[in-house]
Amino acid sequence: MAAAAAAMAEQDSARNSARNRGGVQRVEGKLRASVEKGEYYEAHQMYRTLFFRYVSQGKHIEARELMYSGALLFFSHSQQNSAADLSMLVLESLEISDAKVTDELLENLAKVFSLMDPNSPERVAFVSRALKWSSGGSGKLGHPKLHQLLAITLWKEQNYCESRYHFLHSTDGEGCANMLVEYSASRGYRSEVDMFVAQAVLQFLCLKNKSSASVVFTTYTQKHPSIQKGPPFVQPLLNFIWFLLLAVEGGKLTVFTVLCEQYQPSLKRDPMYNEYLDRIGQLFFGVPPKQTSSYGGLLGNLLNSLMGSGEEEDAEDGQEDSSPIELD
Repeated sequence: MAAAAAAMAEQDSARNSARNRGGVQRVEGKLRASVEKGEYYEAHQMYRTLFFRYVSQGKHIEARELMYSGALLFFSHSQQNSAADLSMLVLESLEISDAKVTDELLENLAKVFSLMDPNSPERVAFVSRALKWSSGGSGKLGHPKLHQLLAITLWKEQNYCESRYHFLHSTDGEGCANMLVEYSASRGYRSEVDMFVAQAVLQFLCLKNKSSASVVFTTYTQKHPSIQKGPPFVQPLLNFIWFLLLAVEGGKLTVFTVLCEQYQPSLKRDPMYNEYLDRIGQLFFGVPPKQTSSYGGLLGNLLNSLMGSGEEEDAEDGQEDSSPIELD
């Protein structure tokens, strides 16, 4: 009896779902016809009215799907403002329904982002809110998959700086490397080919992403036309990064200390390198957080750590970030 009742309930649910979907499709057809006739304002207002009606009835999926298809329709007719407004309603439906993060939803958000005017303030607001939703309220910086999709769109737009930021918060080291090769070749100086990848590796490590740090280094050095095959490399900075990745795997503080001492001339090329290395020392080698000392700077921190705790101290993977560095 119980099984039969459950089966009947499931059938009723399926029928209701099909009925609802059919209703949405009929409404969609009418709205599409209005847009095709150029009645943009009227159609936009009707979309908004239906959104709030569906939401009040708890039909969050129908509301979201209608807003998504409407946004794409308005984009196809170059109605940026209306499309952006419906895109924000897509996000609102995700937020109020506590929808689970799925690849399909992330791809839909990235699709909408790719169609927005790159210079519009709506796009900035949209991406900020989308990343916040995708993190599931965990306080993190957004879902890695969404960051990857955003990075690819920005790369296609040749917005390399923003693309690099999003790649750093993804897990796509290979994509990041390919973008950096193009960035370096089209916008950088030949003398700085090593600096493009060094910064990315150091920043990935500051984010505790050893895997992507290694992949971005290997891929970049193999594919960049101005870098001779290594290791070892002609550029000392690339050799430093190669040794650093090996040292991170080993976790020996003395190795890290000597490495930083030996390559100080290369590390002075960018004042941020020592800041990143301070953080990496804390995360992977047990170096205490930066504090004023008679030695000062990175080497002072390393020496203090050596004298205080010895070389065997290892970093804890779960260590909380005490002084996050801005990764611009």
